Amino acid sequence: MPIALLSVSDKTGLVDFARALVTEFEYQLISSGGTARALAEAGVPVQEVGDFTGAAEMLGGRVKTLHPKIHGGILARRDQESDRRDLETHSIAPIDLVVVNLYPFEQDPRIEQIDVGGPTMVRAAAKNHAFVTVLVSPGQYEGCLAELRRNRGVTTLPFRAACAAAAFARTAAYDRAIAAWFAGSEPVLGERLVLELERVQPLRYGENPHQAAAWYRHGPAAGWSTGRILQGKALSFNNLIDLEASRRLVAEFDDTPAAVIIKHTNPCGVAADATIAAAYRRAFDADSASAFGGIVALNRPCDEPTAALLGQTFLECVVAPAFTLGALALLERKKNLRLLELADLTTPPVFDVKPISGGFLIQQVDAPVRAEDWKVVTEAVPDEDQRAELLFAWKVCQHVKSNAIVVSHLRQTLGVGAGQMNRVGSARLALAQAGEKARGAVLASDGFFPFDDTVRAAAERGIRAIVQPGGSLRDEDSIRACNELGVAMVFTGVRHFLH
Repeated sequence: MPIALLSVSDKTGLVDFARALVTEFEYQLISSGGTARALAEAGVPVQEVGDFTGAAEMLGGRVKTLHPKIHGGILARRDQESDRRDLETHSIAPIDLVVVNLYPFEQDPRIEQIDVGGPTMVRAAAKNHAFVTVLVSPGQYEGCLAELRRNRGVTTLPFRAACAAAAFARTAAYDRAIAAWFAGSEPVLGERLVLELERVQPLRYGENPHQAAAWYRHGPAAGWSTGRILQGKALSFNNLIDLEASRRLVAEFDDTPAAVIIKHTNPCGVAADATIAAAYRRAFDADSASAFGGIVALNRPCDEPTAALLGQTFLECVVAPAFTLGALALLERKKNLRLLELADLTTPPVFDVKPISGGFLIQQVDAPVRAEDWKVVTEAVPDEDQRAELLFAWKVCQHVKSNAIVVSHLRQTLGVGAGQMNRVGSARLALAQAGEKARGAVLASDGFFPFDDTVRAAAERGIRAIVQPGGSLRDEDSIRACNELGVAMVFTGVRHFLH
């Protein structure tokens, strides 16, 4: 008669699974504590671990499965004569199936939630997967029963190997969570970094159709994995990349209604206004040609006036904290438009990861924009409204690929120069896009000016104030040009490159 050891914290599906093991495959069940009680109360025959081992639980339950009759039965190699002799000598029965999920330390981090016996049994069973099946999640129960039914009550080696891989992944993630808790914070830049990634869903493909891709989440459900898709096709790899870019930017404006339109991770239109409809209309008007097929992020619930505007052009995705029923009724006509409800648009990722050959580069997420330490370096001083406009442009500039230039006026982007090989090239693109609207506007640059050419190009188009990090050996050239041309300039002392 095969033996299954069941010791689970999460009892989802436990009774039905255990009953199937007994009735369909004649398993003998051994269990401990609450798992044994749950099975007995459901009328499923089960033997307590203490009765099986002849050793009572002790230390308030801290020691119950740490016994040779348990670990000998799990670790015994059935094809080794010496192991078979040891089992016979010590009256140990082989254990064929180990079903364990661990104390919920991630949800309730404290000393008494650090499982000792559970991970020990899981690792032992996974190590001996040549003969033993190990399950660490209720989600595996149906697959195991199907495997047993296909193979006349036994599991195949490929199945056991896959279960072993899942088991070691689970114990590795569990140990990492405990280590992080003892460290007091997420050890992002420590000597070793172990990531637990859980697949949210496979994706049709990556950036291009010939690239396989999947979406994973890190840690408990958070961020995009908590969002709701209200309508439209499944999200693609590129959709998610652009959605995250839009979320990061719109999160800069939590104090006012704001709308962001993203194309290929760069903003083509950003605006803030008294209502979310007005903000979206002005963001769209900033570059209506580029907005076609864009990703839209709203930091306020999408209402009917906003939905009416959204429905006037082709868009890939719209994300907002909520959608009114009236807005949904209007937008349901756009069957392929993906609508996402994400209640929390402000929580940043834990860190940024960039792959390189043979490894990864990991950095902290860029710091939020701060204007408290800005320094006016010119004779012309920006007034209160100009300073607010410079802050708006600087926030947008932080989310544009370097070299980045942003021209804005009245909390609306007028021109964006992104990713050019030289800064004056980006400036000329942004200024050309702004056209005559640049007169009286402001300009933000994510990097300093090594020459005064950007200042002179900006002043020629009517820019009245500039914000940039400062720090060039030739800052004085740009300051002198600003003074000559009557342009105010502010140094932030902080740069925000985005590569």
